[in-house]
Amino acid sequence: MSGILYLVATPIGNLEDITFRAVRILKGCDLIACEDTRHTRILLNYYGIDKPLVSYHDHNEAARSAELIAKLKDGLHVALVSDAGMPLVADPGYRLVTAAVAEGISVQPIPGASALITALAASGLPTDAFRFAGFLPARSGQRGAALEALKGDSATLIFFEAPHRILDALADIERIMGARPVVVGRELTKTHEEFLRGTAGEILEILKNRPSVKGEITLLVGKALKSGIASADPVSIAEAVANHERDGLSRMDAIKAVARRQGLSKREVYARVNLTPKK
Repeated sequence: MSGILYLVATPIGNLEDITFRAVRILKGCDLIACEDTRHTRILLNYYGIDKPLVSYHDHNEAARSAELIAKLKDGLHVALVSDAGMPLVADPGYRLVTAAVAEGISVQPIPGASALITALAASGLPTDAFRFAGFLPARSGQRGAALEALKGDSATLIFFEAPHRILDALADIERIMGARPVVVGRELTKTHEEFLRGTAGEILEILKNRPSVKGEITLLVGKALKSGIASADPVSIAEAVANHERDGLSRMDAIKAVARRQGLSKREVYARVNLTPKK
């Protein structure tokens, strides 16, 4: 009988963000495939787990998948982990999973931490619809084309971005998408966790004034406004809500009134109000 391929979510920063089930699976499997054996060993040592490790990354994925499939067919249970979060989400693993499915091998996901969901939940942006688009292209022209293609999307956009490219990415977002609400989540769940909220231009100015930008970054962009809506600027929406409040409406009634007039959801108006910098 074939073994089981476990897809085990690991912490995205804080080592305590792992499930009891994940620890049990890692302790009970025969082999752990991981991106960086040194990085994964830190997690395993923290939980007293001593299992054989094998590297599995972008550069050896094809060859290593065949080796792991052979071990699974021999009855070994294999756990696949990435350096952080859920395997296959902007990480290696697709070849292995598709090969396992084709061979009739059981694939069991062990859910846990996810940077994109963590950032979305705390962003203040609408969560009713979102699109994860992985990493933006590194080259300016390709990045601009990708943003143009997503410009009209009616969902919150989520990207992973490298710290040395975040300034260029924000500049392109401001140029192509305008004054939408943007959130930069940096070092999520770690000691120096930070959320920056505002327009792309406002966050760009904040980061440009720092000596450097470091850490893992999740970048979120508010969804496109419907065509024909005049108040694309989140500050204008916030001012409209404030005007209704001065007229005696409660905050929620003011948000409902602006949402009806602008053709937006209450959640989207609420997000824009919260993202507007206080003067």
